[in-house]
Amino acid sequence: MVDKEKIEQAVRMILEGIGEDPGRPGLAETPARVARFYEEACSGIGRRARDVLKVLTLENYDEMVLVRDIPFASLCEHHLVPFLGRAHVAYLPAQNRITGLSKLARIVELEARKLQVQERMTMQIADDIMETLRPRGVMVVLEAEHLCMTIRGVQKPGTLTVTSVVRGIFRENQATRAEAMSLIRSPRMR
Repeated sequence: MVDKEKIEQAVRMILEGIGEDPGRPGLAETPARVARFYEEACSGIGRRARDVLKVLTLENYDEMVLVRDIPFASLCEHHLVPFLGRAHVAYLPAQNRITGLSKLARIVELEARKLQVQERMTMQIADDIMETLRPRGVMVVLEAEHLCMTIRGVQKPGTLTVTSVVRGIFRENQATRAEAMSLIRSPRMR
């Protein structure tokens, strides 16, 4: 549960700390806006994959399922600024256990709505799917631009960080891994 009152107090202190007047007209509502932002941006804290990922059964389907270009926004736990990107999630069902396609996007959203580092987020998405669906394998690739690299520090806008996690058959079988990567890289169909 987000304590919006504490966040509002902290934002007022930050505004004062940078030499601003938190009472001036343009900033008067900022503490409440920031509190609502953090409530939404951190809405994945305390939620579990099993609340989102439902197992369905489909007879005789054991080929790759891939949902790519899932947009996400998360907060860097080191600087509390966003990182924005796209997720690509593939799995190979086992024992006819599948899930709705939108559920893969919901898992990405669930893990993104926490204070994160991209590497851990990539692992969490893969682990959520492995634990809930128990597929033959999972592959997760995240590509993101981190505002902590864009607007501070090294200041390199447009720089992408790419992380990947493979589990099961995607780790064991190079052909399966290559197939998933070629599908992720393939141009969009028109």
